Amino acid sequence: MSFLAPLFLLGAAAIALPVVFHLIRRTTRERTRFSSLMFLQPTPPRLTRKSRLEDLLLLLLRCAALALLAFGFARPFLKKDLPESPANAAGIPRVVLLDTSASMRRDGLWQAARERVDALVREAGPQDALAVFTFDREVTPRVTFEAWASTPPGGRQALVDGALSEITPGWASTQLGAALTRGAEALVERDGDRASERGRLIVVSDLQEGSRLETLQSYEWPKGVEVVLAPVKAGRAGNASLQWVGETPGAASVNRDVLRVRVSNAADSTGERFQVGWERAGGDGFADTPIEVYVPPGQNRIVLVPFPGTNVVSDRLMLRGDAEPFDNTVYVVPPETTSVRVPYLGSDAPSDPRQPLFFLQRALPSTARLALVVESRPPSSDPQPGAWAGTPLIVATEPLGTAMAGGLRSAVESGATLLMAPKSAAALASLAPVLGRESLAVSEGAPVNYAMLAEVDLRHPLFAPFADARFNDFTRLHFWKYRRFDASAIPDARVLARFDRGDPAVVDVPLGKGRVVILASGWNPEESQLALSTKFVPWVFSLLELAGGLPRTVASYEVGDAIPGEAWGSGLQGGVTLTGPDEVPHPLVERPESFTGTTTPGLYALKAGDVTRRVAVNLDPSEGRTAPLAADELERLGVPGASPPSGASAADTRPGRPGDSRPDSAAIEAQEKLWRWFLVATVAVLLVESAASGWLTRRGASAAPA
Repeated sequence: MSFLAPLFLLGAAAIALPVVFHLIRRTTRERTRFSSLMFLQPTPPRLTRKSRLEDLLLLLLRCAALALLAFGFARPFLKKDLPESPANAAGIPRVVLLDTSASMRRDGLWQAARERVDALVREAGPQDALAVFTFDREVTPRVTFEAWASTPPGGRQALVDGALSEITPGWASTQLGAALTRGAEALVERDGDRASERGRLIVVSDLQEGSRLETLQSYEWPKGVEVVLAPVKAGRAGNASLQWVGETPGAASVNRDVLRVRVSNAADSTGERFQVGWERAGGDGFADTPIEVYVPPGQNRIVLVPFPGTNVVSDRLMLRGDAEPFDNTVYVVPPETTSVRVPYLGSDAPSDPRQPLFFLQRALPSTARLALVVESRPPSSDPQPGAWAGTPLIVATEPLGTAMAGGLRSAVESGATLLMAPKSAAALASLAPVLGRESLAVSEGAPVNYAMLAEVDLRHPLFAPFADARFNDFTRLHFWKYRRFDASAIPDARVLARFDRGDPAVVDVPLGKGRVVILASGWNPEESQLALSTKFVPWVFSLLELAGGLPRTVASYEVGDAIPGEAWGSGLQGGVTLTGPDEVPHPLVERPESFTGTTTPGLYALKAGDVTRRVAVNLDPSEGRTAPLAADELERLGVPGASPPSGASAADTRPGRPGDSRPDSAAIEAQEKLWRWFLVATVAVLLVESAASGWLTRRGASAAPA
């Protein structure tokens, strides 16, 4: 007899407890009434049988109960050869899933994984069925069951070596869930309805924490398919990674554009001080002074990195201080400066702090990425032909002339956005020709003390920056004057905000490809507190973004993503040339609607004539999470038996060798289940002990004198 958990046999030492209890020195229970004892010296009673065992039957029963319980928990089994089943005779099929994701580029992982696969192939018997799949973002069959069966046993090792000889870890993410489901389906397709012994999946991977398992959440695991994990370990523990996060919200509206990256440090890392900066051309160090970052093991930090200046040419950020370089680079397309003209129709002096133009110019500053120019024009002038071409936003505050109104209507129908913030009722009434109305009834509002905004539509893009509960309080924003008008008289008008008296405050009117936004009050201090509040600048930039006047945010794609055609921007006509990180040009007939060849992180450039557009492709951030996957994570998702063997070698990565009539200890013990009989015997002995104890107690009570 052998035991699967022999350490539980140490519990049999507890049988000494009943013996100790039987030998404990006992005091007499007899009491005799006597006169005063004050003249006598105390003398303890003399026990004549202090070292003799009493009630030997109870002692033996209690010791037997403890011994049987210890044997049961030790999970005993009898070593014997089980009769060979038809499934064993044909060999249990196995699918080896070999990880080729980016995290396998770490020191020593790929070599250890190949050695483990070779060991599994050598252990396969002549009747065994085996297939080899590689997986990262995609699952690729390398050796099928048909190819294995058609190859003589002596040539199967060469078959697998040939299929994997040119395979190396790529740069894609680890889609472990998709690999498990694909391997399980391969076993089900091979064995059909024989659900009892469909086969086993052997996963050879680093089993890192960043493995994607989303596919398993909605997958019903087939019966008869077991999973065995064969983890490989890197030569160096720990890892730090640099990950793309993106630009700060409203990065184009600040004076200094910055890029957000995350520095993550694994829990088993030994280092905690790193440097982040732009890499010098040629890759021989930092192009500028790097940023020092302190990240304790198991934590991460967000770092704001300014875009390089005009004297620095760099398209990638790098992390230094980490021994694993595979995830220490982030590629970035440097942003281009975008020029935007914002015509202002009014007669304000730019330096007058009481007028709207003064605050509008300061709310729209020029940055390194956005060159904003506010042009003041008389509202009664005639617009020149093409005056509004390429103008996303137009602001008007005074009455419009007839010619100006006609030109504005054409501009709005072509895609421009007109903001009307009237200084008077006449200014708002002059908007009627732009809206296609003969007239617009407008009067001056008469708030008591002041008016406030109410019923703000936070779902509209114009007020989206204030959707958070921390910013949607408008009670401190007071309006001293405003214009009253009937928004329902304007076709397709949408009221975005109302004053507390119910009058419309902000109205959005779609017109052709553009829109007209009506603000019933001005933002200058004479009209309201809007220009002096913290909500003015975000609101103006939301309006500019709604009009399409903000530059495209810096976009980044991950390895394996399809780059849509619009990501390359406009201005590319005719034949184009695509160049990847390998800098090998590939001529194309026309611009692709979707490019799917992003197999390597880096910059992909599309060139047509003198126009070049670049797109950055980076590593999936999850690949930097190299800490071991939780042992019960796969079992929690319904994968049976998916637990890595503790200290197992390459030969011990399966529950039993398929095709062998001698299953391993766990399989024999699971089939015999002798522990159940030991527990039943324990319960029976305890019942007998309870009955015997009660009988002896009753006999002693009847023999004692009254």
